[in-house]
Amino acid sequence: MGNKKIIAAASAAGLLLCICVGFLLYSLHQKNAENAEMLKLAEMDKKEMENEYAQFALQYNEMKTQINNDSLIAQLDREQQRTEMLLEELKRVKSNDAAEISRLKKELATVRAVMRSYILEIDSLNRLNQALTDENQRVKAQYSEAQQHISNLTTEKESLSDKVAIASQLDATSISVIGKNKRGKAAKKIKDVKNFAVSFVIARNITAQTGNRSVYVRITKPTNEVLTKGGTFEYENRHLEYSMKKDIEYTGEEQAVTMYWDVTEFLSAGTYRVSIFADGHNIGNTSFTYEK
Repeated sequence: MGNKKIIAAASAAGLLLCICVGFLLYSLHQKNAENAEMLKLAEMDKKEMENEYAQFALQYNEMKTQINNDSLIAQLDREQQRTEMLLEELKRVKSNDAAEISRLKKELATVRAVMRSYILEIDSLNRLNQALTDENQRVKAQYSEAQQHISNLTTEKESLSDKVAIASQLDATSISVIGKNKRGKAAKKIKDVKNFAVSFVIARNITAQTGNRSVYVRITKPTNEVLTKGGTFEYENRHLEYSMKKDIEYTGEEQAVTMYWDVTEFLSAGTYRVSIFADGHNIGNTSFTYEK
């Protein structure tokens, strides 16, 4: 009888030990899973910070091309170098180094605030130009109209986005085309044209999304044939051939663009048409005529 009690007690103790060991193993597994998830989130956070730093560095570089103030350009250059230095520091930091990640996140907030102050300063300087002031008023009127539409909408976010997209379309202005001869001078006759230089200005638009844009130019001959090397882009659910393509970094400010087409075929006299496209929209058109 005593042996049975001892065996029962031992069995109970063994079962309890197994339960404890199982619980400890399960807890350890859960802890490892939580740590892995936290590390994954930290890596994603670090990557997002790297992208922001890189974007700010590109914006500083773009801002320097928009002004003629040497002192301000030097300031922007210093801030760009500092931003690039912080980006390199961030790339070297491990995702689980919480202290360094926290420090660089605070630095990122400072970079963002400094960037905002320079944007405001440059905008203030540009307002001195009367032509840009008039354009600014036109854009503000468009923005106000868009905001009025937004305030009256009670539909879902998708419908709201469609309304805002109308106001955020880019607009190509001051379009000019120059046919140049082999000496790089303006050609008077079509037979002397060796290349076309198409220049235009993408107007300032504070409602447009900033970032990379692909701009396409179509040059159509008097025979309605397109000067092309075979490349196409999408427009109104169809593919159109283009003559030239250029990728730009759009910041929302006025931006000058020039593109070139080298002539490799016979060109006839007559009227040529030029159309400019971006973001799936026709943003500008012009035409020019050459006699024999």
